[in-house]
Order: sequence, then structure tokens, then C-alpha cells
Amino acid sequence: MSARELVVLGTASQVPTRHRNHNGYLLLWDGEGLLFDPGEGTQRQMLHAGVTSHAITRICVSHFHGDHCLGLPGIIQRINLDRPARRPPPPLSEALRAAPPFSVTAHYPASGQRFFERLHHASAFHETVELRCDPIAGPGPVELKAPGAPFTLTAEPLSHPVESFGYRLTEPDGRRILPERLAAHGIAAGPAVGRLQRDGAITLADGSTVTLEQASEVRPGQSAAFVMDTRLCEGVAALAQGVDLLIIEATFLESEAALARDHGHLTAAQAARVAAESGVRTLVLTHFSQRYPDTAGHLAEARRHFDGEIVLAEDLMRVPVPARA
Repeated sequence: MSARELVVLGTASQVPTRHRNHNGYLLLWDGEGLLFDPGEGTQRQMLHAGVTSHAITRICVSHFHGDHCLGLPGIIQRINLDRPARRPPPPLSEALRAAPPFSVTAHYPASGQRFFERLHHASAFHETVELRCDPIAGPGPVELKAPGAPFTLTAEPLSHPVESFGYRLTEPDGRRILPERLAAHGIAAGPAVGRLQRDGAITLADGSTVTLEQASEVRPGQSAAFVMDTRLCEGVAALAQGVDLLIIEATFLESEAALARDHGHLTAAQAARVAAESGVRTLVLTHFSQRYPDTAGHLAEARRHFDGEIVLAEDLMRVPVPARA
């Protein structure tokens, strides 16, 4: 199984600092790579983080403020520049010639279509990769196109001065084979177990049938949510409910809660209360205002409301998705 982890590429809000690049978050999940909100400098941050454009299969933009999208031209062009390296050397077989091109899917608010098109074609470049656009048209939760992905991807509307969406990735529940239950039915490890997992039931030598449910237990699917630039609203709670990993903005401290509300942002305390009320396992705080040279205050504030694992995101940090409970 591929690693499931978050690669933090940038943690600043509107203004980058010497130590914080504009936004950028790459969530690696079983061969899929979801790049959230690529701000300026994301392409270079990927080099520093040791990840390549080959990892990106989806680009998810929450909204079209510059710190969340101005890295799109460079990212899109880099994906297209790197595409030839994925092709086998000539001559190509007829099957390969007929195969569809490598593609990347982009999700973003439909109301920002003109911005996306301008960013996509900000300058001349040779397009070698199919960019499949799946704009999000609210209101309400939207299930996004993810054929073949090992998860469902949904978007929820948030509360910001411009239309904004948060994202949630949810893996369906599976089954965990229990050796003691196999033994109780006289089933030894080997091909029989494979058939049981594949077919859902097997017939034993005595004619009895054992189902997958009898030999296993539910293995809860894992989940992650990405919440940027929003006031408290129903969408925040829906995205965060029960997730293993919550990546959420904490632009301000509680002393500036009024400023946060006026500009459509959260405080560290608000983000932590959401995590506590939603049963989040690991809380990742990010999108810090340039007015805070360090984030010690954010940690202290969050800790008063959430006693689970808290990660103060730093540029180039890697955060693993928590192991299954």
C-alpha cells in the first residue's frame, strides 16, 4: 500500500513571509495525489519537499483568492513539461497510440470559471496532458467525479467573501479477516482465504458455507478533510465530522475573533473546538497570518479546546495519516 501522508508546501495566508510560503498541500493517498490550493511558489516548494509533478492526479482549489490559486499556472505547465518522461520510448505500439493521454482532474468553484481559464492559459506552453475540469456548482454538498479512486471526494460550501468550498476524502469501509474466526471454521491460511475475500463466501469439504462476514469484522475506512478560508458554518462541521486528519485554517488568535469573522476566517480556538466536537483524530493547523512570527500562541489556544494530536503545520513538513484505530 502506498503511503498516506500530507506534504505541507506552504502555510502562509494572504502575505508570505521569509519562513512561510503561500498555501500548498499535497495529500498522497494510495497512488492518488491531491494538490490543494497551490499558491505562488508551490512548484519550487515541491522541489524542496522531494515530490514531483508525477504525484499529482487531482488539483482542488477552495476559492479564487490569490494565495490559494496563483501557483496554478506553474503547476499546470510543470505537469505538462514532465509528461514526456512518462511515455515509453518510440516506436509506440498501436495500443499505446490509441491509449488515452495521461490526465489530471481539477476541482474548483464553478463561479470562478473565468479565473481558472485565465490561470490555465496564463502563458504559452505545449499541452501534453489532458486537464479534466470538474467545476463545483453549489449549493449544498457535492460528490465529485473520482472514477477508479479508492475513496469518495465531496465538497461542502463554506462562508467566505467569495464562493469557497472545503473538501472531504472518505474511504469506504472494508473487512478485516480474523485468524481466530478462520480457525473456528477450520479454514487454513492460503487460497481458501483469497476465494473468501474475492467471492464473499466459500463452501467447505463438509458442504457447509462460510461467509466473509462470519470470518471477519468491519475495517472502518479512513478519511481526511481540507478546510480553508471560512467562518464557522454548517459546511465546516460536515467536513470535519469523524475524520482521521483535519487540515484547517487558523489564521488568527481568539483575541482577534471579530477581525476573523469580518474577513471570513477562523481562529485557532474555533478550529480546535470544531475538532473536539467532531471527533477528529489529528488536527493540522495552518494558514497563519503574517502578524504572528511564531505559532506558539496558536498551539496554546488550541490545546485549551482539543486534547487530541495537534500539528502546527510548517513548510515542507510531512504529516502521516493516523494509523487505523
